[in-house]
Amino acid sequence: MSAPLADKIRPKTLSDVVGQEHILSEGKPLRRIIESGTVPNMIFYGPSGVGKTTVARIIAENCGMSLYKLNGTNASLSDIKDVVADIGTFGSENGILLYLDEIQYLNKKQQQSLLEYIENGDITLIASTTENPYFAVYNAVISRSTVFEFKPVTAEQLIPAIKRAFRIISEENGYEVNASEDIITKIAYSCGGDVRKAMNTAELAVVCGEASVGKVTVTDESLEVLAQRSNMRYDRDGDQHYDILSAFHKSVRGSDENAALHYAARLIAAGDIISLCRRMLCIASEDVGLAYPMAVPIVKACVDSALQLGLPEAKLPIAEAIILMATAPKSNSACMAIDAALDDLKSCDALDFPRHLQNVHFDGKGAKVVGQHYLYPHNFPDHYVKQQYLPDALKDHVYYNFGDNKQEQAALQYRQKILNNTDK
Repeated sequence: MSAPLADKIRPKTLSDVVGQEHILSEGKPLRRIIESGTVPNMIFYGPSGVGKTTVARIIAENCGMSLYKLNGTNASLSDIKDVVADIGTFGSENGILLYLDEIQYLNKKQQQSLLEYIENGDITLIASTTENPYFAVYNAVISRSTVFEFKPVTAEQLIPAIKRAFRIISEENGYEVNASEDIITKIAYSCGGDVRKAMNTAELAVVCGEASVGKVTVTDESLEVLAQRSNMRYDRDGDQHYDILSAFHKSVRGSDENAALHYAARLIAAGDIISLCRRMLCIASEDVGLAYPMAVPIVKACVDSALQLGLPEAKLPIAEAIILMATAPKSNSACMAIDAALDDLKSCDALDFPRHLQNVHFDGKGAKVVGQHYLYPHNFPDHYVKQQYLPDALKDHVYYNFGDNKQEQAALQYRQKILNNTDK
């Protein structure tokens, strides 16, 4: 069976690797480590198709060590023991380099089984993961390794690789591949920074192209079908999921409705309106808050409509709510107030209630204060009377500070008015 195009054109040297200039350019950390000839334990972290496996292979082929490859999706403890069993044998006299792909799928015991050997240098570990290693990899393995983050490849960086792909297809098959600059650019921008995906798209575009004598022309029509969802980089339970939600939330908070709509569109395209709606409900209270309290019921109504409508119509009330919140005045005063109150609980023991706030009950013999002595505010002018509500230990604590928006300043003026009337 013919190997995939992505494997055929896999770079053999660091200079041929697409992207990752921040760690692989001349003088950058990972390149200097590789060129030094001393390979430490390393963890490569980043999305799929950005060069983690390629760089690991280049290191393995140039270090003179015996290379062993395992994949965390199907590797067992027995597989790890087989690697360990070869320590000190003739075939591994220059040391063992273990490339462990998708290490996040190994359980704690499997990861722990490697500790002794990577600690004493019998095994040099290069592991890769698409999930944040500080959450997905056992901490003791992290502490013995250097983590390098691989980033998505830009469309501009992908263009030369796509041209190379078409050239190799042409040479291998003996016919001309006619792909315009516009076609190449579309492939580059449709693959979400994934080199492997770009190679696969290029290969399929040729298969689906219009064939003539000695030539295949890649068409817009076939590319449209192949790349229509190709640019979606989204994992519902992983880093990308939370990164998109975080970017969406911060865009609304920062009053950038255009950025907010962009990130919302990525969630909608992935079919994840549940996470989007939950985050919208949070933003209404956390970031718009008391500056525009009606945002809460309005957003709730839009969310209810979206969930009842389902996609694709759900995009309409979702967009309405997003634009409303992004363009609304902002206040986090309520959020800060409840956080401050919760922080106080961490430093306080169980506090009693002021006697006048307790439920009416029998005082009992020896009670210092007999009777509740609660003052009913509605019996006083402006429905207000000064009395202590916080426990004695916290009686002077202030959690809420009025925001500088129109809504809260109006509330502040009312508060000052009733306080002034009481003092007269």
